[in-house]
Amino acid sequence: MRLAVINKDFCKSNKCGLECVNMCPINRTGNKCVYVGEDRFSKIDEKLCIGCGICVKKCPFKAITVVNTPEKLKESPIHRFGQNGFMFFRLPYPIKGQVVGLLGPNGVGKTTALNVLSGNIKPNMGGENVNQEELIKMFRGTELQTHLESLTTEKITSVVKPQQIDILSQVKGTVNDILEKHNEKGNKNEIIKKLSLESCLNRELSKLSGGELQRVAIGIAAQRKADIYYFDEPTSYLDVFQRMEVAKLIRELAKDSAILVVEHDLATLDFIADRIHIFYGIPATYGIVSNPYSTKNGINAFLDGYIKDDNTRIREDSIDFKLAKSSSTAEPEIYLEWTDIEKKLGDFSLNIKAGHINKSEILGIFGSNALGKTTFAKILSGELKVDVGKIEKQTKISYKPQYISKNFNGTVIELLSTVSKNPYSDDYKTEIIKPLSLDKLLESDLKTLSGGELQRVAIAVCLSQEAEIYLLDEPSAFLDSEQRLAVAKLIRKFCELHECSAMVIDHDLLFLSYLSDRALLFEGEPGIKGYAKQMELQNGFNEFLQKVNITFRKDPENARPRANKPGSQKDQEQKRLGTYFHV
Repeated sequence: MRLAVINKDFCKSNKCGLECVNMCPINRTGNKCVYVGEDRFSKIDEKLCIGCGICVKKCPFKAITVVNTPEKLKESPIHRFGQNGFMFFRLPYPIKGQVVGLLGPNGVGKTTALNVLSGNIKPNMGGENVNQEELIKMFRGTELQTHLESLTTEKITSVVKPQQIDILSQVKGTVNDILEKHNEKGNKNEIIKKLSLESCLNRELSKLSGGELQRVAIGIAAQRKADIYYFDEPTSYLDVFQRMEVAKLIRELAKDSAILVVEHDLATLDFIADRIHIFYGIPATYGIVSNPYSTKNGINAFLDGYIKDDNTRIREDSIDFKLAKSSSTAEPEIYLEWTDIEKKLGDFSLNIKAGHINKSEILGIFGSNALGKTTFAKILSGELKVDVGKIEKQTKISYKPQYISKNFNGTVIELLSTVSKNPYSDDYKTEIIKPLSLDKLLESDLKTLSGGELQRVAIAVCLSQEAEIYLLDEPSAFLDSEQRLAVAKLIRKFCELHECSAMVIDHDLLFLSYLSDRALLFEGEPGIKGYAKQMELQNGFNEFLQKVNITFRKDPENARPRANKPGSQKDQEQKRLGTYFHV
């Protein structure tokens, strides 16, 4: 099946020479294959299209994609978003008593699947005005048949925790008000305790942080009665402690209901899911849902990049965690060094033990929220002054902050041109643009970018500046699993190539274990006092995870850290030995 997709966010027919229309060989024969519609967006007749790719190459805004779906995919789609729009194939299967994880890159249909299964989108089978009985017929004899039949008769109730939690901040009232409003199960106090919401109950929703909004959104969903719950990226903005508590809460909900979870943190997904569907395809073009896998086999198949049942490779290269780190025995050159540091901000106090970072080293920085990690980053970048102590060796630092601004007026390439000597060079494209998949975003206005797109641009801006140390605060936020690992690999290669160092603050343990040489662990009482010390990576993860009370073992296939199920034989054995994390 040949698909021609026009990205309406990129298509600007009033600002180009209509290269797609004028250079189409079918148009030159007198037929109407490519044309501009009444809505001023380009259109492509897929029946006439020969797949020559000329319009794709000539479009100055990279708005056109023409591809063939996998040869084995000889079935009708579930839904298509209009002519030349995104096409979605198959559906995941929700099962009562289980947590089903949805794993795959952004833009291939995970949120679409949740909307179809919850009844928010009426599937059109790729056309218009399709009888819903045709969809049920497609899944006759499967676990989905009963669910789809119940949707048509409205005999099934569902609750969705959306991806975009910022909509909550627009609701008037306090946290307590909104939790009370949705207290259908009478379990409000229990939910407040499990999600640690006591301290913000009387605060206005508009005044909450991202992590607080996330926990409130999850709390609202967990209080409501439903046959099936959908959680779309429930761990964004949360630290590891909070992610584990949310995972436990979702697993408790699964005792009486079916649960579907979209999650990019592989460690959390490993902990929370009973089985997994892999989503693959071409982002914003088409998406396909795999058959269900066990959690272990699903994550490993995703990392391997091969869907056996469909005989389809979803990625050119497999991903493993056998990343060779520096084994040099030479005396390391210190790039940055600090004495014992003290800083007080209001009622919060921060103490950091003396430490340093070496040339070509990557320091992973982790710990709970509100312990001073970002404060330390601002001290190193020069935004804050210390009360006690000093930075011994002054070093040029390029800093990517936690919260990213859209204040720049212009396109992505214009922004990159302000920090890079030559963003059009082949070296820059190979080193920065391609690994961050920024090719199609270069002509996009910065203000139109999504959270994940903006994050990748911010990483590019940070790495484009000349520095000895690159300090990145939560670079994995808003990125999908594949993008996170691509960024981790990029940072390591960049540091090796340019003989520079990096300090990375993050909550994704797999991401940090993949790229870090040593650890800077933050502990203390959130919002009250924080203290940090530098450690060997293994010791840092061990000490941290002992407090979280979870263990990880190394997968024999790809060396990824795998979360042990709480109370399992392996979990008990590792806790007995004090080995909470294998790196």
